[in-house]
Amino acid sequence: MTKIFNKFKNNLFFIIVILGYIAMFIIKPQMGFDAVKNSGYYIKEMFLIMPVIFVLTALLDTWVPKQTIIKYLGRESKVKGTILSFVLGGISAGPIYAAFPFCVMLHKKGASIKNIVIILSSWAVIKAPMLLNEVKFLGVKFMAVRWVLTVIAILVFSWITSKIVKDEDLPQETEEQPKGISVNHDACMGCSLCVKNYPELFEMKNKKAFVKEYDFEIDGDKLKKVIDSCPVKAITDL
Repeated sequence: MTKIFNKFKNNLFFIIVILGYIAMFIIKPQMGFDAVKNSGYYIKEMFLIMPVIFVLTALLDTWVPKQTIIKYLGRESKVKGTILSFVLGGISAGPIYAAFPFCVMLHKKGASIKNIVIILSSWAVIKAPMLLNEVKFLGVKFMAVRWVLTVIAILVFSWITSKIVKDEDLPQETEEQPKGISVNHDACMGCSLCVKNYPELFEMKNKKAFVKEYDFEIDGDKLKKVIDSCPVKAITDL
């Protein structure tokens, strides 16, 4: 019974969405069909975009030192961190959901809650490609006034969020990997290549790779093949 309750709790949002679709089909079938059609379009878009985002995020995670992130986007970065956050969000491309794994990686490496909110908000409402279209259709004056007011609002809301939401409130890695082998679950895209190449050592849980408990000697060549074949370099042997 506890297992069923936990599964229900872990998938509560998904269940609510499914119930919402069912309700739409019952109350207004055409709306239900339109909702499914639109959802299909966005799911297809996500499948095309997200693998690229995961790869880029994993590469940045590997190449950019933690101290650099702390220096320029951490709590003590102050004005320079705020400006850099606006720039990172403003020059971005792609839909807002592409920003989430990127921001998770930045937070994990020391970026502050305030700067994460600025990046996400800038990505959503003041990025450069959008501003150019805004000028084209609504004029420079409208864009300028709206941009200034939006920036002020972002600064206010990012400050408020940083006072309410603490670092420990964000999801943390809770499962320890055995011995020195670890999987970066923020980067893992669930391709399952590691399981195919070394099923005795790796397994899939909730579409993420995990290291099994083991009491045998690791095959170094096999493990190296797994690490090298991971498309997002999420597996390390410390």
